Amino acid sequence: MNTIPDDIDFDAYLKGPDEGAMVLPAASWVDEVIDAFERPHEQHGACLPWSATHRIVRLRRGELTIWPGMSGHGKSMLIGQVALHLMDQGEKVCIASMEMKPAQTMQRMCRQAAGCNAPDRRFIGDLHTWTNGRLWLYDQQGQVSPERILAVGRYCHEQLGVTHLVVDNLLSCGIAEDGYDAQKQFVLALATHAHDTGQAVHLLAHSRKGKDELMPPGKFDVRGSASITDLADNVFSVWRNRGKEQAQDEGRHDKDNEEDALLTVCKHRHGEWEGRVRLWFDRRSQTYQQSATEQPKAMRLLAETDEVEF
Repeated sequence: MNTIPDDIDFDAYLKGPDEGAMVLPAASWVDEVIDAFERPHEQHGACLPWSATHRIVRLRRGELTIWPGMSGHGKSMLIGQVALHLMDQGEKVCIASMEMKPAQTMQRMCRQAAGCNAPDRRFIGDLHTWTNGRLWLYDQQGQVSPERILAVGRYCHEQLGVTHLVVDNLLSCGIAEDGYDAQKQFVLALATHAHDTGQAVHLLAHSRKGKDELMPPGKFDVRGSASITDLADNVFSVWRNRGKEQAQDEGRHDKDNEEDALLTVCKHRHGEWEGRVRLWFDRRSQTYQQSATEQPKAMRLLAETDEVEF
């Protein structure tokens, strides 16, 4: 794991690509078009951690994915598990969390990777070694300007070869909650950055707390501008089943068979499937599983081959 300090000259990365270099002959895309005709149903992109989604949902480079969810519903926790799985597939990830310090982020990811609450010293060291060349953390908390986030993305793309950039979250990017036009322009800039560079961008965003927090929000419930989700390639909503927790706290068992969380694919631009993925939360490892009986698996780090197994 490496941190990206805030004292890098990011001003050098504020400017986007040369427009002239983006005007190419139509014949430049012949191989891609032939591939689309010959293998129309082949899935491209990285998988999510849950095997039930592997044939229907992919995270593709060059796309902007919005991850909305109410405050406290586990967006950051889930994206950490997703990031570990991305790295396992050969992707390079940068997490720009303006809410958590890098050490806190890594503490959570150590639990997730180990599949337990208290991994031993050796595992912690091995995991950090394994993340070298795979994971970077932007070391800046509080408010960060939209221009700086875009510069960080370009720096990660050009200097580090990062293929997935996680921005946690929209309201930490120096834009007022009612600054709808500024939000739209920033999300449009992120989408343009993703499409121009081929870097996948993941933007976490808060959902509005409606009349009933017990109901899963949809893509139109993202707090702020209504156009945010329109500009995204994908929208994956995260919802925590507070109703089940409340029932269990009250000693009731009528909701025991319900899921602990839902990952809802509200929009999947280049995929045919949209729907809900039921998940169960393991508190010890802070991971989401596909059933109430499934146990979290520790990553088995293979130092001699520089590979990892779950």
